[in-house]
Amino acid sequence: MLISADTRISFPRSLVYATYRDKLVELIPYMPNIRQIEVKSRREEDRQVYSINEWHGGGEIPLAARAILSEDMLSWTEYNTWNEAEFLVEWRIKTHVYTEAVHCAGKNRFLADGDSTIIKSRGELMIDSKQIKGVPWFIASKVAEIVEDFLGKKIQPNLLQMSEGVRQYLERQAKG
Repeated sequence: MLISADTRISFPRSLVYATYRDKLVELIPYMPNIRQIEVKSRREEDRQVYSINEWHGGGEIPLAARAILSEDMLSWTEYNTWNEAEFLVEWRIKTHVYTEAVHCAGKNRFLADGDSTIIKSRGELMIDSKQIKGVPWFIASKVAEIVEDFLGKKIQPNLLQMSEGVRQYLERQAKG
């Protein structure tokens, strides 16, 4: 499954890029589907930033549904390499459920467009049904299909929601 999302934020590229990279925890109030983000590690080297963040979703999921969904189903770890020279972030997501079966990775490019920034997010999501443990082989492909559909419906909206959160955050900062 291909992941594709394009957004425009009416602020300069360097500011938008730095906000995505450096203000992630401060963006949580602007992302209703996210309850918490833990910065696990961050290091800077040769104009690149390497970060690992653990995301905890479920902000707008009804309480009754949360009783059925495990915390692991609503959490994931994101590995990022931020390349400031190219205004690019390469990301990889490791799910906390069916970890061996799920491959999700991509790139976000931050392009200057006058005084605005266009963020082009591209990635892919693949589920290897052979790697789904604890499920009979004849059911694994159906489980893979359901997991891919579930994750696919979450990833693109989350990318768009994050852009909207960055826009709101920067507008609030500009107002003082």
